[in-house]
Amino acid sequence: MPDAPHIAATDEPHWQGAGRFSSEELPGDVRPWVTDEGSLTDRLKALGRGEFRVQRLLQEWQAPRPSEQRLLDLPSGQQGLVREVALTLDGVPVVFARSVFPESSLTGSLAHLRTLRNQSLGAILFSHPDMLRRPFELALLPGDSPYLPQQLRQAGPAWGRRSRFEIEGKPLLVSEVFLEHFAPWPPLPAV
Repeated sequence: MPDAPHIAATDEPHWQGAGRFSSEELPGDVRPWVTDEGSLTDRLKALGRGEFRVQRLLQEWQAPRPSEQRLLDLPSGQQGLVREVALTLDGVPVVFARSVFPESSLTGSLAHLRTLRNQSLGAILFSHPDMLRRPFELALLPGDSPYLPQQLRQAGPAWGRRSRFEIEGKPLLVSEVFLEHFAPWPPLPAV
């Protein structure tokens, strides 16, 4: 497993519980999207704004970022499978997603998560009847944040969210950043 570049804690978004954001900080048209507990994949498809696709940007074993290690209760230095993708509508990236899978979570019925390629993780997660999701943490990232892959950096800021999932008691972390082409934050469609 190749070593990933060291990520300083100062390079991470400032994640905070969703309840800590006031109405002024988290506008009403943004809040329903970043706090919606349903499948983001289903919501994006329901927009009817073109073909939905998952474009894998990275999938490799590396040390998770410090806050990811804490959220997943991983010992320092333990590696995880990190997968980064762009969710696109008609070929335009609208969401950046980063998933971290501890090696111990990729066993048994979840072993297939090692080989997702361009499949939607959301479709898999929300098909498990015993899936649990912890409350969201949110962050407003600068458009040039080192958290975003170089090819997805942008001029303006971007809202991000993350939460820990558990399936069969096995944790994994999913973060999603809503990119500039996702705007203007239309109301949630009925699903």
